[in-house]
Amino acid sequence: MRARTLIVPLVTFALGLVAGRGLSGAPAPVPEAAAPAPTESTEAALGREPVERPLPGGLTEDEIRNIRVFREASVSTVFITSVALRRDFWTLNVMEIPQGSGTGFVWDRDGHIVTNFHVIEDGKKFKVTLADQSEWDAQVVGTAPEKDIAVLAIDAPQERLAPLALGTSSNLAVGQRVLAVGNPFGLDQTLTVGVVSALGRELQSPNGRTIRDVIQTDAAINPGNSGGPLLDSSGRVIGMNTAIYSPSGASAGIGFAVPVDFVKRYVPQIIANGHPIRPWIGAEFLRDDITQRAGLDGVVIAKVNDDTPAAQAGLEGMSRGYRGWNVGDRIVAVDGKKVDTVDELLDAFESAGVGGTVTLSVVGSDDRKREVKVKLVEMQR
Repeated sequence: MRARTLIVPLVTFALGLVAGRGLSGAPAPVPEAAAPAPTESTEAALGREPVERPLPGGLTEDEIRNIRVFREASVSTVFITSVALRRDFWTLNVMEIPQGSGTGFVWDRDGHIVTNFHVIEDGKKFKVTLADQSEWDAQVVGTAPEKDIAVLAIDAPQERLAPLALGTSSNLAVGQRVLAVGNPFGLDQTLTVGVVSALGRELQSPNGRTIRDVIQTDAAINPGNSGGPLLDSSGRVIGMNTAIYSPSGASAGIGFAVPVDFVKRYVPQIIANGHPIRPWIGAEFLRDDITQRAGLDGVVIAKVNDDTPAAQAGLEGMSRGYRGWNVGDRIVAVDGKKVDTVDELLDAFESAGVGGTVTLSVVGSDDRKREVKVKLVEMQR
C-alpha cells in the first residue's frame, strides 16, 4: 500500500492518486453555557458511558460545530496499515515488509471498512486500528479500481463499530463547508476544514479509467488521509478523500474526493458479490488511440458476441476484408449525450445500471446514423 502524491502539471485534472485542509468563518461568540455535549451520541453508540469533555469558553458557533463533527466522525474513522510478504533469500523465511498506511471509515456494524483501492493496492496483509486503539486483522472483501474504492472486513464486535451517516454528493455547492478526517503521515486522527472549491473534476483511477464528478476542496489532504471521509457541516459523508495536486509533494490547497454517490452505488455491490456489477451490452470496443489515428469519431465496435443485447439490436462489429479490417458500427452518443471514448461509453452504461435501457446513436459502415435501443445486462466475469 502506498499513499501517493502525484507531482504533475495542472493541465487537466486527470491525476494519479494519494490523498485534505482549509479555513472556517467566525460568527459572533456563543456563551460557554450554550456549548453542547458533542460526545454523548458517539459514546452511547459504542455502548459506553458518556465521557464529559468540557469545551473552553468563548467558542464560536463554527468552532463548536467543527468540534462536534470531529468527535462524532473520529469514532468511525480508522487507521489502515498494510504489509507485503517477502521470502528471505538465505533463510527462506517469510518476512512482513511495511508498505504504508492510510485511512478508512466504518461502513456498517458487520465490520465492513471502506477505503481507497490505492491504499491497499500493494499490500498482502492488512490491519485496521479503531478509534479505541484496538487492532484487528482485515480481509479484502472486494475492490472497484475504476472508482478507487476498496472494502475490507474485520471481525470486531458490533458495539465497537459506529457507522458514519451518509449524505449525497449530487447537490453540493461551491463554497459549502467541508471537513476532512484522517491519519496524515501516520499520526493520530486529525481534522482539516475548508470548502468545496470546485465540482465536476476528473481524476485518473489506478486502473486507468477516469473518475468523473470528483469533488475539489481546499481542505488539506495529506499523505495518509487517503480513504478518509470528507464530511459536510452536519457530519454526513459526502466524499472519500483520494488525491492531491501537489507540485512539491505536500498539500497545496487542492485536494480531491470521490463523490459519496459513487461509494453508495459500489460498496453494497462489492459486499454482496466481491466486485461491482458492471453493465454490458455484449460488445467489445476498439482502443481509443486506434480509433483516433483512423480519424474516426465515437467508439468503434470491434466485436459483437452472440446471444447478447448488442446482437439482438443488430449492432455490427469489425470484419476482415481483403485489404484489412473494415469498420462496422460506431457508437457516437448515448441517450443524446456525445461519447468520444470507451471510458465515456462505460460511464454512460454505469449511470444507467444493469436492467436499464439506453438509446445508442450509431453510425454504420455506410455512414448513415440510426438510433438503437439496447438493454444493459450484467457482465459475466
